[in-house]
Amino acid sequence: MKLLRSTATVGGATIASRILGFLRDVVLARWFGASGETDAFFLAFKIPNFMRRLFAEGSFSLAFVPVLSELREQGDRRQLKRFIDNVTGALASFLVVLTAIGVLAAPLVLGLFAPGWWLEGRPEFALSADMLRITFPYILLVSLVALAGGILNSFERFLVPALTPILLNLSLIGCAVFLSGHLAVPVMALAWGVLLAGVLQLLFQVPALMRLGLLPRPRWGWGQPGVTRVLKLMVPTLIGSSAAQVNLLIDSVIATFLVTGSVSWLYYSDRLLEFPLGVFGVALATVILPNLSRKHAARSAEAFSDTLDWALRLAMLITLPAAVGLVVLAGPILSTLFQYGAFSAEDVGMARISLVAYSVGLPAFIAVKVLAPGFYARQDTRTPVRYSLLSMGVNVVLNLAFVGGLLWWGFVGPHAGLAAASSASAVLNASLLFRGLRRAGVYTPVPGWTRVLLGVVLACAAMVAVLAWLAPPVDSWATLKAPARAGQLAWVILAGAAAYGLAALACGLRPGHFSRGSH
Repeated sequence: MKLLRSTATVGGATIASRILGFLRDVVLARWFGASGETDAFFLAFKIPNFMRRLFAEGSFSLAFVPVLSELREQGDRRQLKRFIDNVTGALASFLVVLTAIGVLAAPLVLGLFAPGWWLEGRPEFALSADMLRITFPYILLVSLVALAGGILNSFERFLVPALTPILLNLSLIGCAVFLSGHLAVPVMALAWGVLLAGVLQLLFQVPALMRLGLLPRPRWGWGQPGVTRVLKLMVPTLIGSSAAQVNLLIDSVIATFLVTGSVSWLYYSDRLLEFPLGVFGVALATVILPNLSRKHAARSAEAFSDTLDWALRLAMLITLPAAVGLVVLAGPILSTLFQYGAFSAEDVGMARISLVAYSVGLPAFIAVKVLAPGFYARQDTRTPVRYSLLSMGVNVVLNLAFVGGLLWWGFVGPHAGLAAASSASAVLNASLLFRGLRRAGVYTPVPGWTRVLLGVVLACAAMVAVLAWLAPPVDSWATLKAPARAGQLAWVILAGAAAYGLAALACGLRPGHFSRGSH
């Protein structure tokens, strides 16, 4: 139950952050809509955000936390503190150089991520490059935030790192509302909001680290044994943890060749996908990585397998209905959250088709979050690399095939092909990770999976019937005022959730089916 409580803590804090994130996106949609300017900002923000997920929350955390957990198990506090100081010094020195390059060479960096804008000479390119110079230092700040969060998570202090993303949402909302009207180019306020958020997030971690007595004092750490171990693990995890992020980034690159608004439509649909992915997938991965690392260090093979099994069952219980609900209610959710001011009915329709395509892959996206720690906790970083490379290659091929096919058929939203390709590659990646754990003898499913899976599928079917019965046609939502839309959507979602829960109980599912390994 300890793991379940920790997951609930992280998930609860993440829910608060995601709700504020939706409020943030409502503000952005109302103030700026889906235009060339918003396309420029979203790409200028996506580049450092991509690097954050790739380096800070991806390869660095997956390499740093297992080594830190192992040192903690050894009980030498002085060695642990020296390791943290050396890693901080090495990370900070690298990030300062990277940030300087990114700021000075912003147009060149942007050209790699937006070749369509560069080749066509579109005005979005110059605007996005100007914003990238402001947003790029965010990677330095948020990487140090990830370092602090890794330390806190390793000591079961999950709440502060989980609350930290709230500051990004508050900063962007504040800058959009109070700063944008004072700038010649109002959307530039969002770039300053990103930079401010990085500073606030880093400062927010300091008191918790001081209470642990582990506030880092950066030391030149290159060549130190602990740093060398982390670097060796980082190289393959850099690829192994990045498949989903690279796939989403490739989507944006190709979208720069499509009609104006494509980047924004993908952004808004991805933001809705990120709600269950962030609330549950990231929370679960955050909690089980240090737990699995300790069990591997203690050579508790059965407990290691049981923890993975528990995480997969819990993931299935929550993500299958979440995916189905997003598919059925994609239009009403988008209309309720964003269809105000500059965000039009066409924008809702375009974002809807990409949201449906992304949602189909939601269980696979979360399965990757759960399964990958099964390798990283054992410091096996090479196996996931092969799987990620294969899935990324498949994603590129499917991107070209799906978008090309939709353009040839004259489909109104070819950007949806990018979302569909990302979902398909996530399914492949999750399947390979699962098979790899089974073949290595690391994971053995606990008996009862067939019954649990059948019960969840039948409960989802009951939920779909209720949602289809209660939800009005998509076009009718725009005729309602915002409070009426929100109330009606809340009623439909609650009714669907109740139908799912009651049907699951009727199918014989009980908490005991999801409790083994949650300690």
